[in-house]
Amino acid sequence: MSHSNPHVPLAPADVLTTVQWADPSRAVDFQSWLTPLAQRHDLLADTLRLASADASFRRYLRIDSGHGSRIIMDAPPDLEDCAPFVKVAQLMRQAGVLVPEVLDWDAQHGFLLLTDLGQHTLLQTINREQPQANLERYLQAIEALIAWQLASQPNVLAPYDEALLRRELTLFPDWYISRHRGVTLDPRQQQTLQASFDLIVAQNLAWPSVYVHRDFMPRNLMMGDAGLGVLDFQDAVYGPITYDIASLMRDAFLSWEEDFVLDVTVRYWERARTAGLPVGTDFGEFYRGVEWMGLQRHLKVAGIFARLTLRDGKPQYLADAPRFIAYIRATAGRYRELKPLLRLIDQIEGIEPVSAYAFGRV
Repeated sequence: MSHSNPHVPLAPADVLTTVQWADPSRAVDFQSWLTPLAQRHDLLADTLRLASADASFRRYLRIDSGHGSRIIMDAPPDLEDCAPFVKVAQLMRQAGVLVPEVLDWDAQHGFLLLTDLGQHTLLQTINREQPQANLERYLQAIEALIAWQLASQPNVLAPYDEALLRRELTLFPDWYISRHRGVTLDPRQQQTLQASFDLIVAQNLAWPSVYVHRDFMPRNLMMGDAGLGVLDFQDAVYGPITYDIASLMRDAFLSWEEDFVLDVTVRYWERARTAGLPVGTDFGEFYRGVEWMGLQRHLKVAGIFARLTLRDGKPQYLADAPRFIAYIRATAGRYRELKPLLRLIDQIEGIEPVSAYAFGRV
């Protein structure tokens, strides 16, 4: 888009006709912040528009400039803390991972001006019908993940410890089982769930710790001209090395057949091992660890998506609940220690178990 005057002052109408503000005072704060930036960064004020929103209280705006487009993060400080985003962005850039550069930050009001990594996520560009057609892009994701993990240091990010793992797991009974399904567990069922959680936490904590993005999935990976970029990293922690590859291959919004999951996971494992990351010498053991880590994540996300629907009025997220339940049931059905959890999930979901004593094919 061409503009005869690149330094257009940001008038109130420019804001209010393109981007809606629930709080008029926040629109005023935004204009006060952006007006001096418009000239300094060559921003074209009349191009301001909504780019995307996410599951949090953040939203993202896009604005053109004389040097390409820019992204503005709108994160009300009483609801969202931008400091972790700024901190992790710096860590990832230092690790050689492509992430948005923070060009300006109004910490008081929660506005950030960022470089734009493009408009197409990996999820949007994936060929769902031909898994192997996506292999090169997944290998790019693996390279970014390994670079991030190689930069790991203790005591920089919050630990993904037992307390946090358990706090996340409680989202499943609190929000998915109780509030979404409307099921009250009896004492025996509660004991089954607790024993399963104990096993899951112990298995996951047995793996060495690295930097964990915590939502490393195709929806948060950008396919731009500069290469594969990474977004939504503000919740990063220091925890099990199995977590991010589990997120990548057991996606919240996309499911692959296991042969493709295995193919990419073993490629990650081989490259990570060569790079000196602590993934062990037995791929079978590592894959088991990834599955158990994925199980923790899926139980958590099922609870989060129920909360997003019931508390935050975002019903679109629960549409993917069957995917999580399928992941949970597949993993629980594979390991003998988790069979009680499988039976409990089936009871909650109203799934009749297939009898092993039926005649003919089962």
